Amino acid sequence: MRRLFPVTDQTVTTGSGGRPPGAPDEGGGAGGGAAADREWSLDELADAYAYPGPGPGGPVPWLRANMVSTLDGAAQHDGRSQPISTATDMRIFGTLRGLADVVVVGAETVRLEGYRPARARAEFAERREAAGQGPAPAVAVVSASLDLDFSLPLFTSPLVPTLILTGAAAAPDKVASAEKAGARVVIAGDGMGVEPDRAVRALAELGHTRLLTEGGPRLLGQFVAAGVLDELCLTVSPMLTVGDAQRIAGGPSVAVPHRFALVSLLEEEGFLFSRYQRPDAG
Repeated sequence: MRRLFPVTDQTVTTGSGGRPPGAPDEGGGAGGGAAADREWSLDELADAYAYPGPGPGGPVPWLRANMVSTLDGAAQHDGRSQPISTATDMRIFGTLRGLADVVVVGAETVRLEGYRPARARAEFAERREAAGQGPAPAVAVVSASLDLDFSLPLFTSPLVPTLILTGAAAAPDKVASAEKAGARVVIAGDGMGVEPDRAVRALAELGHTRLLTEGGPRLLGQFVAAGVLDELCLTVSPMLTVGDAQRIAGGPSVAVPHRFALVSLLEEEGFLFSRYQRPDAG
């Protein structure tokens, strides 16, 4: 892997894979500059994808999304994202989870992708403890209907209790079933559905300010439309799939396109790993 942006003197001199003798380690780890074309350590990836620090008044919620897309805009192939991913993309996926307080995901994605609870990873234990985090992020499922299989490991055996974000008008029997299964139901809307801004606030009130959403496209579209997405981590896969697969975000278009700024770009074997942030975020 090599860093393409931001461009530094070291990026230029090591873009072909070398590193000047005695040059500092740009990635924060041992064994060569981060711009060099080599495998990065998990510590280097964690530094590269670190959340912003707390503001003057303390921690503030920061919502980032992690998605993958082919060159022709497909976010899935045969209904799943794995076929268009790569091993390094999955390492970044794991790193982003290792940094997050909570992973926010739509109910349909839970069903399609066979979501399991996040696990504790020894590689991130010290970093999480220093940040005051638990051993693993919680998973927060966004669902209006609560039509979920509560016998799944996501509900029966999570390391951290699974959260369910829903509206105040959710069916009481469904809420009772969710709570009986061990999930914590969090109200984040006045009607049946979840209001994106209230979801972010509700999670922050529980102490979850490092937020990560992994989709699906409809949920990401709702976050974008509500103006609460702070950062997009997008992997561009060098594949063409054609077909009618979903884009990374779906739903009605916004009145004015939301412009984000590129803050980081990494590359490996034709895969691009980008980070974009809302200019007024933070």
